[in-house]
Amino acid sequence: MDHIATMAGPIRFTLNGQDIALPEGTSPTVTLLDWLRGPGHLPGTKEGCAEGDCGACTVVIEEGAARIPVNACLMLLGQAAGRAIRTVEGLGSDHPVPRTLADSDGTQCGFCTPGIVMSAWAWTRQGGDVHEALAGNLCRCTGYRPILDAMAAMRDDGAAAPSAAPAPADVSTAAQRFFLPRGLDEAIALRAAHPDAWLLSGGTDLGLRVSEHREQPGAVICLLNVAEMQSLTVDAHGITAGAAVSYGRLLAACDEDFSPFARLLARLGSRQIRGLGTLGGNLGTASPIGDSLPPLIALGAMVTLASPRGERVLAVEDFITGYRATALAADEVIARVHIPRPPSGALLACEKLSKRHDQDIATVGLSVLLEFEDGVVRAARIAHGGCGPRAARAPGAEAVLLGAPFDAAAADRAAHALDAEIAPLSDLRGSAAYRRIAAGNLLRRLALRAPGVMDLPAPHAPRFMA
Repeated sequence: MDHIATMAGPIRFTLNGQDIALPEGTSPTVTLLDWLRGPGHLPGTKEGCAEGDCGACTVVIEEGAARIPVNACLMLLGQAAGRAIRTVEGLGSDHPVPRTLADSDGTQCGFCTPGIVMSAWAWTRQGGDVHEALAGNLCRCTGYRPILDAMAAMRDDGAAAPSAAPAPADVSTAAQRFFLPRGLDEAIALRAAHPDAWLLSGGTDLGLRVSEHREQPGAVICLLNVAEMQSLTVDAHGITAGAAVSYGRLLAACDEDFSPFARLLARLGSRQIRGLGTLGGNLGTASPIGDSLPPLIALGAMVTLASPRGERVLAVEDFITGYRATALAADEVIARVHIPRPPSGALLACEKLSKRHDQDIATVGLSVLLEFEDGVVRAARIAHGGCGPRAARAPGAEAVLLGAPFDAAAADRAAHALDAEIAPLSDLRGSAAYRRIAAGNLLRRLALRAPGVMDLPAPHAPRFMA
């Protein structure tokens, strides 16, 4: 792949409507936030947590008619190549959004205000619940009421997105390789040539290694521009999403059959996280508390891996092999994921317990897919997260449910079977004992919420955590 190095060009992107090319030698793995506040001389974007939680660093990617809020602290300069980005300076103090916020006393100390302005500006175009739109922005002063009142008076300004210069396929420097392949074949070839390179999509996880730990990878293969990995189709068979499809796009693609999955995706980080974070990244990280993993396993999702040797398809439950370990070979990339449509009449539940409802890491995840025939469970898939070294199925609990109605008694038996086959650990999010009780109670609660399920007699009533 040495010929690719000769094609390297500067990092070019559109910033606040102006095309810029960064000086030769600019590191592509500096965070966008650090560049904005340093060489970019745009300090309006603030650094709060540097891990994508507080929203003070929110900027907006302008992409066609869409405005996508993202965390600048997790986005690398290389990822910005070929994109149109707007910061708070790009709106200006006379723009209706910051002006309305100021006039409505929606700011006090003002530190969080630029991020809130950008989230609000994106929301005027995206729409949706205003509380959900602000879930990724922390304000310690206002109590949010004046901010919400101000947003109620805001309207889309109708401004069109500027065009952005095409991203070069290589923005490497003398010290670092940073590739931006445009096609799957090119990505596969780069992966084979650079097996130790970071495979980067949204960077909402890998970005922490730069923003917090200040790592400087020697080589990065950024997959955001791979056309095949941005494909997204919905049909009678289900959803097929390229590995670089963002959670935001995936959420928008979920129809009524996938509504339980959609409700979980809506809690998978903030709009800023969902604007860049990807399903492929969650799979590749293989965290035992990855939010999307239990639903994918319960739904029987399949992952396609591509390499110079061709493609192979694995069930997600087989792809994840251990604690942050997968079956991905050194020369493979995750190409796409197929999520089968739940069968007609099936019961699907995708649950997550966390210390905060919004934008928090899961303590326990549990997803269930039950198929029925003549009033009894014909097939069962139960998948858990946070209950062991990896997200996995619970075959013992599944077996208990087969051939019987799904009622409170059956759920109680399954909860006891689940308890016998999980091995949770204690950590800051919850003790092993809590995780055991919580996982079982999620099953019990599902039965009590299912249509036609009667409560058990009092001596056998399930326990619920307060």
